[in-house]
Amino acid sequence: MRIYGNRQLRTVPGQRTRPTAARVREAVFNIWRDRIPGCSWLDLCAGNGSMGAEALCCGASKVVGIEQYGKACKVIEHNWQQVAQSEQSYQVFQGDVLVKIKKLTGQKFDWIYFDPPYDSYLYLPVLKAIASLELVTLEGAIAVEHNPQLWQAKEVPGLKIYRQKSYGNTTLSFYAMQ
Repeated sequence: MRIYGNRQLRTVPGQRTRPTAARVREAVFNIWRDRIPGCSWLDLCAGNGSMGAEALCCGASKVVGIEQYGKACKVIEHNWQQVAQSEQSYQVFQGDVLVKIKKLTGQKFDWIYFDPPYDSYLYLPVLKAIASLELVTLEGAIAVEHNPQLWQAKEVPGLKIYRQKSYGNTTLSFYAMQ
């Protein structure tokens, strides 16, 4: 897999993770590109870490990822280490996203990318946790990747949907704090 600057990333072997499609990744970074330098980025259900790696390549100052699968966490660490500059920081938490997200209490992120397994029960509980923990800045946003045939984006107390874009079987729903 290649990201910004034609950098190659390691991927997780097997079917345990589903990397974000290149055109979806490109769309997110085209939408947010001017506001990435110096930002803080949270990558939930990070897979192989391609979204966080792209954020680092685009100048994010801090990237945090949460991924349940241990082998994927090692790949994420490797990928982020390869692209991070000395002034950038990154951290990966291994474990259940609903448990690990609580470790972020008190932190704020400009951009949050959330890409759970499409048939997951995680969508609403994680969005509610983000809102209740106030993890996203008022100027920031959350992009949720989903298959609209398996999950329909819904308003969540404290968050509003302000944009939706579809790319084949993948939809991005963008949320902001209310």
